[in-house]
Amino acid sequence: MTAAEIRSKIESEVPGASAEVRDYTGTGDHFQVRVVAPAFEGLSRVERHQLVYRALGAAVDGRTIHAIALETLTPEQAAGRS
Repeated sequence: MTAAEIRSKIESEVPGASAEVRDYTGTGDHFQVRVVAPAFEGLSRVERHQLVYRALGAAVDGRTIHAIALETLTPEQAAGRS
């Protein structure tokens, strides 16, 4: 799965999401992902990550995506970090 495919899957499955994905090892199985979505409002970090994992489905099986570092923010939180 490529970074572009991960981004597309997250953005199509998490309402209002905007995702930035980077393959940080160049091996195609370790990714850093920053997702900004209004759907995260009121959710804990664990619940936010669960939404992203559900969007990626079987790809986070350890074979397709071995490691994923997630940053999940609401639009308000993202605006405060710019």
